[in-house]
Amino acid sequence: MSEHVSRSISRRAALASMGAGATGLAMLDDAVVAEKDPAAQVVDRGSNLKITDVRMFYVAGKLYVRIQTNGNITGWGETFGLNARVAMALVAAMAEGLKGENPTRIEHLWQRLYRGPRDSRGGPYMTNVISAVDMALWDIAGKAWGVPVYRLLGGPTRDRIRLYPSATSYKVGPGGPRQFAATPQMVQGYVDHVAEFRRRLGPDAAIMLDAHCAMPPAFLIQLANAIEPYDVLWIEEPAVPGNIEVFKRLKDAIKVPLATGERDRTIWEFIPYLHEGCIDILQPDVGACGGISQMKKIATLAEAYHVPLAPHNASTVLGMTASFHAIASIPFFLIHEGGRGYNPGNVARVSWTIDKQGYASLPQGPGLGVEIDQQAVEKMHAKMPKNGGWPNPRHGHDGAIADY
Repeated sequence: MSEHVSRSISRRAALASMGAGATGLAMLDDAVVAEKDPAAQVVDRGSNLKITDVRMFYVAGKLYVRIQTNGNITGWGETFGLNARVAMALVAAMAEGLKGENPTRIEHLWQRLYRGPRDSRGGPYMTNVISAVDMALWDIAGKAWGVPVYRLLGGPTRDRIRLYPSATSYKVGPGGPRQFAATPQMVQGYVDHVAEFRRRLGPDAAIMLDAHCAMPPAFLIQLANAIEPYDVLWIEEPAVPGNIEVFKRLKDAIKVPLATGERDRTIWEFIPYLHEGCIDILQPDVGACGGISQMKKIATLAEAYHVPLAPHNASTVLGMTASFHAIASIPFFLIHEGGRGYNPGNVARVSWTIDKQGYASLPQGPGLGVEIDQQAVEKMHAKMPKNGGWPNPRHGHDGAIADY
């Protein structure tokens, strides 16, 4: 071997040795940096998750959705107001499009479920069921990363959530569908009711009147003008959704703030109220509006118009907690329906408490922060009625079908 070749090989060996040493030093430096920088140790725990099963359960008139994954993480969501057997058939169909998908692609899956069937998108069955699925997906995502859902939504904007009814808040109900015009006696009955709660709770309390879409416009205008002196926080559901012109007419005639939204779904149904300026407070229900994902978007739209949210709640504590996560992350919020929460059969254990003033603490723990007793849910599901009746709302004075 020539001296030139020998020197060349020696140089290559030396360089290789130096490279190996440099690599080792770099690896050591990386390890030191990772130890000092928690962000360098972050692992995408959601990247390998896959949905393995989707199922709906009947829970004392409410509907729970359970989503299971290959990572032994289970998510739960809730909806309501649907024929259970029809909703379950829809969930079974949706499951075929969800199995094998990554559950942390929440927005992607929401869009697929909603936009996929082009001729049947929207409406209560489609959107209410998606609402429950959406909650369950957020529950899984929070559990995968070990944080409450509101951390994934931008973090909390408040420390607690005001609820009604409470010691400082009360809502007066409509007492059933009303006729097209009010009599003086009817008006006075409502006025006396509102006045009594104002006297009982004091000047700092929040008192609301729920028209429940059961008071036709002429009736409501008569009543609203009579209760105005008692500083009612809002009149809820002043009209049946669907005709924005009715809401505009009521807004022109009534000085009491108007609130609505419990029967409206997605940003596309809420935006006319904002655009026309005919509603002062929006009341989306997380179990009907499209889930946590849509409630967050609705809140952003409302913020642009300086309109706060006062969420409706017709769910058990499972859906109520999901709503808390959305509300914890938004700036424009007024008050939340729910009182102490409904928990049939104690199937759910929540991670929040309510103080004497009627404020709920923020949910704690990963995901929604709700522990579900699955065996109890399955027992209640086994008691699901075989047949559901069809409502028959009527006016007592003449037997006509009542709108509400």
